[in-house]
Amino acid sequence: MKLEMTNSNARPRSMVSCAMVIAVVLSVLPPVALADESNNRQVLVRDITSVEGVRENLLVGYGLVVGLRGTGDRQQTIFTVQTLANAMQKMGVLISPTSVVVKNVAAVFITASLPPFARPGSKLDVTVSSIGDAQSLEGGVLLMSALYGPDGQVYAEAQGPLVLGGYSAGTGANKKEVNAANVGLIPQGALVERDTSVDLSGFKTVSLLLRNPDFGTAVAIADAVNKEFDKPVASALDSSRVDISVADASSQTVTMLISRVQSLVLNVHTPAKIVVNERTGTIVMGGDVKLSPVSVIHGNLSIQVVTTYVAVGATPVGGLGQPGEAGAGGDRRGKGGMDTLQPIVVPETNLTANDEATQSMRLDEGANVDELVKGLHAIGTSAHDVVAILQAIRAEGGMQAELEVQ
Repeated sequence: MKLEMTNSNARPRSMVSCAMVIAVVLSVLPPVALADESNNRQVLVRDITSVEGVRENLLVGYGLVVGLRGTGDRQQTIFTVQTLANAMQKMGVLISPTSVVVKNVAAVFITASLPPFARPGSKLDVTVSSIGDAQSLEGGVLLMSALYGPDGQVYAEAQGPLVLGGYSAGTGANKKEVNAANVGLIPQGALVERDTSVDLSGFKTVSLLLRNPDFGTAVAIADAVNKEFDKPVASALDSSRVDISVADASSQTVTMLISRVQSLVLNVHTPAKIVVNERTGTIVMGGDVKLSPVSVIHGNLSIQVVTTYVAVGATPVGGLGQPGEAGAGGDRRGKGGMDTLQPIVVPETNLTANDEATQSMRLDEGANVDELVKGLHAIGTSAHDVVAILQAIRAEGGMQAELEVQ
């Protein structure tokens, strides 16, 4: 593999202020070869799959955070005062929502994840987020609030003091904020009230779902399971699912079967993929991405137009007196009979063009991403320039990888 970089004084053809990228294939694509074993990595089955039917469930609730130091919701957040009045009514105290001004209360949404096999009495971490105009939830305590599942049933109750990862102090120009002061966490702040555990004893088939679908990986998992049990008990249905027969595995329990399968080790080939985020300029590339022989020409042409105003003369106008006053001799002048001069200003436009030398880079047969990145950095490209270059190389066909633009 050979990497060449040259510096040419040829002017780029682009007539706008942006990078010019040209990708040219120098030869035909190489013949298909077997995958390099060095690109494979050993993983546990549990790290790349999940069991169908064994998953988390999302919970959400609404409540009040009290005990704030005057940083709660303001008067215009009507639903906070209404919720407070409803809570007080349940405790036997009647108040009018229109006559209450409380700044140490904030309305919040509560979110949590209910893990599989959660049983009554289990504790969950909950996240509390302000939904009004509260300045900060620092020092607040969440009142007991119900957490609902997608079916509308109550699965947990949350309550407790908040832990914040930031703070907000001061007002106006003297205000200082660190991280988010309107979102807090209550560790182990919710108690599960409903049994949602999955009965594994009724499973006839254990289905493994791949987190990253791939036909080769699915077949490899099925082969590893069959080799472990010395008989065909697993089959790959498609690129994302592998079914294992519980009866054919002859395992004592489904739990032992799943544990035995998830502990298997197999080689997984890392897919050739490049992920590009144009908004942030972030690029993540796999090391096994291969490139065909390619040349890249990169240059910058920047044009700056600046308009300034220049005084070219002056014209007399009325003095410091009131306009229209008649001075001595009948002429209209300001107080004291003195005229003032008003400058005549005209715009003047200056154009500056900065045409940098063109940078070129050549990659020979078998070049990888590491060499490409080093070469692009050597010719002074920015992250956004690298995005444009990768897109041009991929569109031309010189990159044997999937390019995902986010």
